[in-house]
Amino acid sequence: MDLASYADLAVDLVNTCRPHRDELRDLEGLRALLLRRPYLAGRTARRDLDAMRELRAELRAVFVSAARGDELDAIERLNTLLIRYPVHPIVTRHDGQGWHLHLNEDGSVPDRCAARAAMGLAARISSRGIDALGVCRAEGCERAYLTPATERTPRYRCERCAGRPGMPAGCPPSVPLVSIRRRARDGGQ
Repeated sequence: MDLASYADLAVDLVNTCRPHRDELRDLEGLRALLLRRPYLAGRTARRDLDAMRELRAELRAVFVSAARGDELDAIERLNTLLIRYPVHPIVTRHDGQGWHLHLNEDGSVPDRCAARAAMGLAARISSRGIDALGVCRAEGCERAYLTPATERTPRYRCERCAGRPGMPAGCPPSVPLVSIRRRARDGGQ
């Protein structure tokens, strides 16, 4: 199991809230997010939705700190999540595969999501550095992203915006982080 693969979960959760769009506005939105991750399946209630929104804001703050170059703040925020949501690994085999590592599936949906997302980001940062995390600076976007393993230089745009005409991925930031910081301070809203 590649623990860094769980970093994509953090990106997906953070990106459920963008300007003028909140995909976690109700339980149906939460269930739609979880459908893409069968290992997070389980019963969900209003309290789970509230907990996932809170987690989203905490993860966004990690990405914002990384994007503005505040490595210590990003790591402190991530370490707080790792302590609050400890990972419980188990060794298992299934589907004809040999013994390999999985994460225990006990706990609430938000707790399992938090543990996996935080562990994924920690593994990604440990192997690639803090520059692997970013927040798109294209006007009106603000998506969180992970720099692909094949890229060695920091990016300023998410995949979607890097492909827009006149918006090369490596260009200097065109949008100040003021609005991104404000959204992190306001809980991702």
